[in-house]
Amino acid sequence: MKKPVIIVESPTKARTIKKFLPARYVVKASVGHVRDLPKSTLGVDVDNGFAPRYLTIKGKGDIIKELRSAVKGASDVYLATDPDREGEAIAWHLAELLKLENPQRIELHEITKDAALDALKHAHAIDMDRVNAQQARRILDRLVGYKISPLLWAKVRGGLSAGRVQSVAVRLVVDRERAIRAFVAKEYWSIAAQFSTPREPTMPFPADLVTHRGEKLEIGNKAQADEILAALEGTSSTITGIRRREVRRNAAAPFTTSTLQQEASRKLKLRVRRTMQIAQALYEGIDLGGKEGTVGLVTYMRTDSTRISDQAREAARAFITQEFGEEFFAGRQHRVKEGAQDAHEAIRPTSVSYTPAQVAHVLKRDELRLYTLIWERFVASQMSAAVLDQTTVEIAAGEYGFRVTGSVVKFPGFTRVYEETKEVSATAPPGEGKERVRLPELNEGDALDREALEAKQHFTEPPPRFTEASLVHALEENGIGRPSTYSTIVETIQSRGYVTQQDRRFQPTEIGEIVNDLLVEHFPKIVNLAFTAEMESDLDKVAEGNENWVSVLGDFYGPFAHELEEAEKKLPRLEVRDEPTDEICPNCGRPMVIKLGRFGKFISCTGYPECKTTRPIVKDTGAKCPKDGGAVVERRSRKGRTFYGCANYPNCDFISWDRVVPERCPVCGSHVVAKTRRGATHLECAADREHDVSALTPSDSSEETASPEVLSS
Repeated sequence: MKKPVIIVESPTKARTIKKFLPARYVVKASVGHVRDLPKSTLGVDVDNGFAPRYLTIKGKGDIIKELRSAVKGASDVYLATDPDREGEAIAWHLAELLKLENPQRIELHEITKDAALDALKHAHAIDMDRVNAQQARRILDRLVGYKISPLLWAKVRGGLSAGRVQSVAVRLVVDRERAIRAFVAKEYWSIAAQFSTPREPTMPFPADLVTHRGEKLEIGNKAQADEILAALEGTSSTITGIRRREVRRNAAAPFTTSTLQQEASRKLKLRVRRTMQIAQALYEGIDLGGKEGTVGLVTYMRTDSTRISDQAREAARAFITQEFGEEFFAGRQHRVKEGAQDAHEAIRPTSVSYTPAQVAHVLKRDELRLYTLIWERFVASQMSAAVLDQTTVEIAAGEYGFRVTGSVVKFPGFTRVYEETKEVSATAPPGEGKERVRLPELNEGDALDREALEAKQHFTEPPPRFTEASLVHALEENGIGRPSTYSTIVETIQSRGYVTQQDRRFQPTEIGEIVNDLLVEHFPKIVNLAFTAEMESDLDKVAEGNENWVSVLGDFYGPFAHELEEAEKKLPRLEVRDEPTDEICPNCGRPMVIKLGRFGKFISCTGYPECKTTRPIVKDTGAKCPKDGGAVVERRSRKGRTFYGCANYPNCDFISWDRVVPERCPVCGSHVVAKTRRGATHLECAADREHDVSALTPSDSSEETASPEVLSS
């Protein structure tokens, strides 16, 4: 008897679907892509309509043989690859490779029984516009990579590469680093006071000095601050104005790929790649046991839409009204941003009834943390606004004016479930965050007692280095990449050695800056944000059927080929000279030199390749190893990540991904690490983060030194 066959990408997804579909369905997995452009050659005929030459991916022979056997004589073949452009392209490649005469495409936006049965009822033909958009992207990336990379090998050194979108991301990191280097700090001062009323002397509240003779006050140095403090001495303080208003705070929209990656990085400290791996597992299916069986817990995780279905909203209504009351439900449909593909819903739980508490016993730690984040964000997005009574008080003291703003929560709304975090500057302006100040009963004309007056020195700070979260945000803001590519971009620029992470923030490597400068000079369009965003827009038009993919490639390749020809003529051979040292190779006695490698400088024997002795150049942190008392040095892993280890490796295996500082915890004597949160550096005891180390000051003193072979991550 002929049976219908469903082909998905992932074996996990195949197992999940098989468990809840009728037994007559045969479910197979392609295990990702089955065909691609060849690795050894360009694989694109630029003179004949950019025709690609696809080859079966090495190692896929047994899988393809199994798929051919499964579809032979099948009653129907359903291609249920991921519901995006890449999934559409994989479906087309499967149809071509398996020679399917009438393949039917189904899209599973969530892996549940109802969604699967509904998708089977609405099977359709492969969308060739989406396929061609993906083909165009793949060919664009191949043209850039395979045309520019050999030029870099010839003019700089072997092993370098260029990517169409990744190079733009590297430029963002390089430009930010240079802005930091060029930044000149500017001194400024703030003055704050503590006030109280005679009626409630035990309830003091802070206020900031903001005006002088009604004009905004800026204090540039200590002399000005001292002059103001002297002028304020002996002045009386009176409330001259009180403004009360009701403030409404709306909930954030449910997650898109970008916002999920950003929030998971900020709240859970998860790397972008890890976030997507966990989200994929939650989408493909988790075995809940009992009657529930295996089910996908979240909807498809590659999306730029904040839209949710009517069914999901009604389910949220029922849950919220039952748990919190009708006044807590708002049922908002959040506005989808301009330019979003809107092919899928936002990332949400497939059923709001699967609360984090109910699935906690079957989820791993990080799975539960991420699912909780997704569940809470979705539920909160459908809840009422939080309402606050906000009071702003103006206080006169002679010719000067102080101001304080305090808030009282009148109705908690969505904050009963979730509050979004924000990327905050390392130095927030004085007074920021004081809207949460609790104020006593105050009236206009009240005389106040001033209990304290303090002046503080500040310095403006440069823009912060990018985190993975803020880099993804910058890419999205500039229209660079799409939900399916953010994670790949972030990983690629690190794996190529063009950027590294220190304290969870990106810094360009020396070779990253060299390659960036060459591309900026000779291929300005390739690393131009506006041009790259325009290319993304053109690919969107192809997917929508409003643009011809061959024309898009032709419009790009003509000017690009000219730039390539000019660069080959003008780009000089860059001599990255070795720096001599006074060190002798311990193995062969030849001189050692400093070379520039993939992740920066390192020490190497001049006898290479006969003698392969190398040592990294590392920085001594000034800290002592908690295990053997040796020096703690800054190192780089083979993937380019910064970590801290004992200089006596391999005899001592101490390692820390957080920077170790020379100071010791005053409570327990353990070593102390420096962590970056919201752009600012904080010290923590490595043994117990609750120990008070506030009296210590972060130390940045370090010096370069040679050390034993680098530890592998």
